[in-house]
Amino acid sequence: MPEARGIGASGLAAPPLMLGGNVFGWTADRAASFEVLDAFVAGGGTLIDTADVYSAWAPGNAGGESETIIGEWLKARGHRDHVLIATKVGMMDGPGGKGLHPARIAAAVDESLRRLGTDYIDLYFAHRDDEAVPQADVMGAFDALVQAGKVRAIGASNYSTDRLASALAASDANGLARFTVLQPEYNLVRRTQFEGALQDLCVAEGIGAVPYYSLASGFLTGKYRQADDAGKSTRGEGASRYLDDRGRRVLAALDAVAAEQDIALATVSLAWLAARPGVVAPIASARTIAQLPELLYSMSIRLTPDQIARLDAASA
Repeated sequence: MPEARGIGASGLAAPPLMLGGNVFGWTADRAASFEVLDAFVAGGGTLIDTADVYSAWAPGNAGGESETIIGEWLKARGHRDHVLIATKVGMMDGPGGKGLHPARIAAAVDESLRRLGTDYIDLYFAHRDDEAVPQADVMGAFDALVQAGKVRAIGASNYSTDRLASALAASDANGLARFTVLQPEYNLVRRTQFEGALQDLCVAEGIGAVPYYSLASGFLTGKYRQADDAGKSTRGEGASRYLDDRGRRVLAALDAVAAEQDIALATVSLAWLAARPGVVAPIASARTIAQLPELLYSMSIRLTPDQIARLDAASA
């Protein structure tokens, strides 16, 4: 089994891969989602990410589809005690208002618990910052969930360095639960959003990072190498924006390391991320079980210092 890592100062631990649930109820139907979840757990994974808003953007959806599918899977398989479930609040309006208004947080967590069919959430994230609500009020609302036993640990997603620091300060000043996990955008072709001050803050404060877009919408799998490759999937247009000189350098470096290790480019990309300071587990999603092996293998692979250095240089 892959070795578990501590998730910041949350008291929780998991192997270094987080399964993204954004595709469940969108590009993966219920049956396909169940297959992916089964294979992920069979392969040693324990950490599953979703959000209340997944996947409200898809025609006919209203949000909550991913949580509902995960909840039905948990009930069918009896796996609740064997996995860690992370979900989020802040991007979907509903009872209690919108954003991170305390009344919205209080209502949204109950909605998520109902859809997930559980009485507790392991990691509950602020999906994005909400500057319209005082930090102390936001942290107070999250603290109330921890005190009530509805949430085990809390995290932030899409927070700037300054805002994350001020949230931590608000918690400390008022004796409230702290953010112990951060979900930033971070990968080989998008480094500056996390590296530097934000990464340093996470390391200093015991905040574990679980980066999203770990494979840059599929670009880092090597699937999109020409402009006309964009039509290969629903994510193709997002991936094609990285197809510049730097992106091609990154792909060339990934090709070389993948050949040396005899593994897929996705495996190399995730292993590079998992080796970064402050990173606990990259997030990656799979629409089918065929996509899972190269993701799962990243939990047990180790890149050499030379390989990491070459990837660093190509993506600098």
